[in-house]
Amino acid sequence: MTAVPPPRAWRWAGVLAALLAASPVAASVLQLDARGAIGADTRAATRALLDEAEAKLPPVMRQAPPVTVRWSDRLPAHVAGRATPDALLLNAGLQSSLLADAPDAAAAVVRERLLATVIHELGHFHDRRARLARDPRLLDLAGWQERARKPGRERGNAFSDRSPDPYELDSPAEFVAVNLEHFLLDPQYACRRPAMHRHFASHFGWAPEAVECAPGIPYLDPVEEGGAALAVLDPARVYQVDYLLAEGNEEWMSRWGHSMLRLVICAPEREPGPECRLDLQHHRVLSFRAFVDDVQLSSWAGLTGGYPSRLFVLPLEQVVEEYTAVQLRGLRSLPLDLAPAEIAMLLERVGRLHWSYDGRYRFIGNNCAVETFKLLHDGVPRLAGERLAALTPTGLLSKLERRGIADGGVLDDAGEALRLGYRFESLEARFQQMLDVARQEFAGAADAGTPAPAAPFPATTPAGWFALDPREREPWLERGTPRAGAALLLLEHAARRRQVALARDWLKRRYLEGAVADPAVLEAVAAILDGLLEGGGLATRPALLLGGRPGYGLPQAAERREVASAAAARRRDMEALQASLEEQVMPLLDPPLAAGLAAVDANIAGLGERLRAQQRAAGGFVLP
Repeated sequence: MTAVPPPRAWRWAGVLAALLAASPVAASVLQLDARGAIGADTRAATRALLDEAEAKLPPVMRQAPPVTVRWSDRLPAHVAGRATPDALLLNAGLQSSLLADAPDAAAAVVRERLLATVIHELGHFHDRRARLARDPRLLDLAGWQERARKPGRERGNAFSDRSPDPYELDSPAEFVAVNLEHFLLDPQYACRRPAMHRHFASHFGWAPEAVECAPGIPYLDPVEEGGAALAVLDPARVYQVDYLLAEGNEEWMSRWGHSMLRLVICAPEREPGPECRLDLQHHRVLSFRAFVDDVQLSSWAGLTGGYPSRLFVLPLEQVVEEYTAVQLRGLRSLPLDLAPAEIAMLLERVGRLHWSYDGRYRFIGNNCAVETFKLLHDGVPRLAGERLAALTPTGLLSKLERRGIADGGVLDDAGEALRLGYRFESLEARFQQMLDVARQEFAGAADAGTPAPAAPFPATTPAGWFALDPREREPWLERGTPRAGAALLLLEHAARRRQVALARDWLKRRYLEGAVADPAVLEAVAAILDGLLEGGGLATRPALLLGGRPGYGLPQAAERREVASAAAARRRDMEALQASLEEQVMPLLDPPLAAGLAAVDANIAGLGERLRAQQRAAGGFVLP
């Protein structure tokens, strides 16, 4: 903000401004109403305030028709000013702060408020002529997003975090006025809201002087062990953006797939180019999901907007593991036709979503496909005219391919698609292959007279193998060739993931429904789970880590340091809670579940030791 001059300087500035205003060559866009009983000191101080505001305006606003300014004693106490059809009114109750002989900090704050108010209300006058609040591009940037189900825009604005003033969310007109204040008065506006800064600069053909910005797009990265809790996306390191589709399965909520975007980020030592597609450990995935902030997963809540919709920034390797190994769903990764400048704009939008967005998930109206469509629509202006709106992930992919935005041809050569990471196969086929290897090895061993369980091999599919009680699998793990053992070890690790998922589901349903005899146990478990859920919420709503600290938009240097410190502490808390969960809750599992998990662990340990002994005896063997 501008430094506050002493009262005498205000008065002399006002006298000089009044003389210039009387000259035919120096007309002012802000005309102080001569009517009303205000003294010479008030008139001079007001003129100084108006001249300072006018000096901040873009040339096009200084050349606009004059606006009459007058003091009013009819405005509510909390309203500093108001734009009427024919005048700009200032609250007369604030005059004393302009007239103080020795202005203190409180008076300086009020004067800054009046300066911002004058610019804010002038923004309304300008908007009436320029119709900025009806500009589709501004509405995209502001957060009044396009609907996918029917034409039109959402009524509300869900970009509520890290706002300079919640009043901006009341209407597009107020958004224009509030942001014009910061565009003209805050040198950091270009850093905090870069897309809006460019939009205003383009509209006015002019921009105020800005400061140097902290580099990149910061995001919270709470899952990468040993890495920085606060990471930065550098647009220059993002070679491509892919549309990433998790294929559907038989689950009702998953049968249409899941929409994501994949950022193909180059390794630090690599120049951006096609080889960056091989730097999988550096790639990140943008995934909109319903953040379930309690453990009661409700289909009805998912249909009606009962869950927050949040943008998760995840490592690609984690996403591949989640879908291909746990959910047994394939992934398709199709490059999008985006220029480097468009990728940079898309990442700016990602930053705005990450730090400001708190939407509501609806399975039909605002699901992963709709959110991904809105990210592409709002982040890349060219795509806003492509009519990409779709309610399903496969529907969105079809539109992207038909319009030549997504390159489906990369899947034509199946081998190359797998090698270059355009496709990640479900591990179900791999599991079937391992099961077939084991069955063939046992059949061959029986033909050679090697001892084996008397019963036939108990499963022909991975699902059948996983459905067996772990103790039913044990006899087959204790016999057989090293090749069969290696195949079954891989399957047993997959079975453990499923057993853990069953245990978590049981805990979720039983303990937080209160079905526990000991209230102390229930309280302890609930506290641990609540802490884990709170930590997960902060990972997708990082603005909360800054608490009530002033600031808006993308965090800058000092705020980034504060977030990094708070996020690192939160990560340590989450690790301690996870350890407590395993220590206190796992012993309370349903006995059959606990016994099953222990049996799987025993199977893995026993089979591993058996394979190591065979390897030592045979001098090594090749895994299938």
